[in-house]
Amino acid sequence: SGFASPTQHVLEKSDVAPSNLNVTLKNVYEGVLSFFSPVTCRLKDEQTLIPCHEGEGLNTTECLKNTCCPSKTSHELKCYMPFKDNMQLTFRLLVLAAGGFFVLGCLPLCCCACLQRSQCINPLRKANKEVEQIVQKKRGHNEEVYGLLLD
Repeated sequence: SGFASPTQHVLEKSDVAPSNLNVTLKNVYEGVLSFFSPVTCRLKDEQTLIPCHEGEGLNTTECLKNTCCPSKTSHELKCYMPFKDNMQLTFRLLVLAAGGFFVLGCLPLCCCACLQRSQCINPLRKANKEVEQIVQKKRGHNEEVYGLLLD
């Protein structure tokens, strides 16, 4: 049949999946750095092309592997450095600030909801001794009346 058994499917995935998922400080640093310094290959009219560090005679695949931009037009450079994307950086910072303000806004509500149920923080949750005695007397009286009715 054309269907693989479940064990074969798992074995095939484990062959493709990386066996070591160690996150190094360098990988985290590169991720944060790429988040705060976005680049684009979109060419604007006033920007000048800077050749890629790896070489000028690279084909499109090698150019992309070296995080450079391949030229789609008939420029003299086949591979050039990407440009800093200020609009993307502004958008990312706005989203990050909005998320931070949202978390800071929700934090007091969550704390109040959790602490409201605590007996040591909320004095209204503590049992009042006088009320407790009155309730016990009424229960005792109700049990006596109920016992008399059953007899």
